[in-house]
Parts: sequence; C-alpha cells; structure tokens
Amino acid sequence: MAFQPSKLGTKEHWDKVYEEELANFGEIGDEGEIWFGEESVNKMVEWAEENLPPSGDLSILEIGSGNGTLLFALAEAGYSQKSLSGVDYSPDAVKLSKAIAATREMRDIQFNVCDFLNQDPPVLPKVTGDTLRNWDLLLDKGTYDAIALGVKDEEGNSPASRYPARVARLLKPGGIFLITSCNFTEDELKAAFDTNETGLKYHSRIQHPTFSFGGKSGSIVSSVAFQRS
Repeated sequence: MAFQPSKLGTKEHWDKVYEEELANFGEIGDEGEIWFGEESVNKMVEWAEENLPPSGDLSILEIGSGNGTLLFALAEAGYSQKSLSGVDYSPDAVKLSKAIAATREMRDIQFNVCDFLNQDPPVLPKVTGDTLRNWDLLLDKGTYDAIALGVKDEEGNSPASRYPARVARLLKPGGIFLITSCNFTEDELKAAFDTNETGLKYHSRIQHPTFSFGGKSGSIVSSVAFQRS
C-alpha cells in the first residue's frame, strides 16, 4: 500500500509529542500513550513467552521504543532487564523511557537515541564484538507504520523500503522479527519482509479481534513474525 507523506512520518512531530509527554510525566506522572493499546502489548508479550521464553542469554531490541511500555511489560513477564534494549530517534522519548524506568526500578533496561534507518543500534553491555547479527528478537509496534509516512526520495521510494534490510542485518541466524502494524495487512507485511533479499521467512502470526465489512473480515492491527535464515 502506498501512503502519502504525513506529519506522523516526521521526526519533528515525534519530537514534539515526546517533549509534551516528558513534561507531563514530570508534572503529573502520566507515562503517556500506549500505542495500539494494552491488549496489543499483552499479545506481543504472550507471543514472546511462547516462542522465546525468558532466558539470560537472550538479546531483545525494540525499534522505536517510545515510552518503553512494551519493554517494561517484558521485564514484568520475567525477561531479564539486561536482555532488553530500546532505541528511538527522538531524544525526549529516550529521556521519558529512562525516567519511567527509574520509577519502576528497571534501570538495567537499555534505552538509546538511534535513527534506525541510518545507524546501527548499540549492542547490549553483555555483548562483545560486532554490532551486526547480535539480536535474538526485534520488536516493532507502530514504527514501520510511521516510517512509511515519511517523505519519499527522488525516485519516489518510501523510506520504509529500506527498513526490511535494516532489520535483517541485525538478527542472528534463527532470530525473529515481530511487527505489529495498523497500516499494513498481514499479506502486505509478508510481501515486504519475506523476500530473498532479506533472508526472512514467515514464522507465525498473532490473532487479533476481527471485524466484518462489505463481506470481508479483517483486524484493526496485524502482528506477524519473521525468522532469519
């Protein structure tokens, strides 16, 4: 699906959002919006528990971690804080997630500023060596959606076209990428990520509540997992 560029695809928009959320947290302790709601967070955590149970050896990265909600939920589910990392290109998002982590006594979760399309995220402190092929699990809850709304390049390509290759280069062989999207259907996500170029193959899906309209049924959000060969 082709999207027209939107403010939701700009860093300026998200910087403003997280500047406001950071101020609100400082004033009244409001942790900010849960993107796609608590149910989507819970379903992603349940999927992780079933497919990659908590282990001290795991390395888990959330791309576009925002206020850190998903990573905090994983920690509460028993995943080691030292196995969890989040990156976001908005500095105030990282400040907010670190502030929330401090109040929850989850300071060992790593949060860093990183422009995912142009920079490789820092590895976990327990990892040595190269920054590539270090992650067992990559998570995305709405980030690919936002990137797809960014300004197209001179050839008319969305910045999202660069995203699957960036994911593939970070996963260990056998590592898994789990994405939740509200803009792309399951078939569209498969077409983008399950390709010869990425080396990613469809692994599994999360069932979300469905609706019917015009004789067709579908979900408001799609969650699909892909495994690195």
